[in-house]
Amino acid sequence: MFGLLPSDQQGAASHPMLRGVRFLDGDLRDAAALRLALDTAEPDEVYNLAAITFVPSSWHDPGEIFDINTLGVARLLSAIRDCGAPIRFCQASTAEIFGAASGVPQNETTELRPTNPYGVTKAQAHRLVARARDRHGLFACSAILFNHESPLRPPHFVTRKITLGVARIARGLERELLLGSLDAARDWGYAPEYMDALRLMLGAAEPRDYVVATGRSATVRDFAALAFAHVGLDWRQYVRSDSALARSTDGAARIGDAARIQRELGWKAHTTLEQLVATMVDADLAGIDAGR
Repeated sequence: MFGLLPSDQQGAASHPMLRGVRFLDGDLRDAAALRLALDTAEPDEVYNLAAITFVPSSWHDPGEIFDINTLGVARLLSAIRDCGAPIRFCQASTAEIFGAASGVPQNETTELRPTNPYGVTKAQAHRLVARARDRHGLFACSAILFNHESPLRPPHFVTRKITLGVARIARGLERELLLGSLDAARDWGYAPEYMDALRLMLGAAEPRDYVVATGRSATVRDFAALAFAHVGLDWRQYVRSDSALARSTDGAARIGDAARIQRELGWKAHTTLEQLVATMVDADLAGIDAGR
């Protein structure tokens, strides 16, 4: 198995979960590097999970995020096409392409209405994948991933901010957890299960785009309450909401309808929200206890 990793992130290759993976230097901004990586690895399947993904930071340099999230996908698709090999390609798309969605839940036919640079660039990449499939005959598909979480989620994302904050409070290292809107509702699933969905997509007879989601809605308040309850604490004694941290899109309900992938590929999310939250809190408790 091969993984493409920018040279400034080689430290990530040491993660225990990546044993047995051979890494190649690469950059979505460098077409020649992408072609060299493909020629070296000779892959049967390519999964593009690379992107600038933190929504608030996408406003800081829209040009860079467009170069990576959109043009990078165009370069990668072009390199695959030039190889001439029957490579199957899966793009990690996002529920942010729906933005201010006109209806709930969202499925594969929902209109794309992104509201931030991240969503816009991913929506354009989504369209590029469809064009590569329909015009050039590539086995190319997009997995429209709703929020997918795990202990590997960086701490600046709200779910990990909550679980790490709860762990630190439980160990007496902090006294409160400061969050933005507690009413923001999202569809949170377990990341490893979502990666199973991508594998199923590239093993299918025909390339199609699929929503990958749990179909359940939970607010930030719900997530925090479950996290504190897992360590025997009442969230209301520790959580403080600051409107300055709220985002303009926090009020938009993002809930996915995964009926198509369940019907056609047999995929379904099995991890409950309670199990997901417990897994993340336990991992952060273990990290603190180990001095990490």
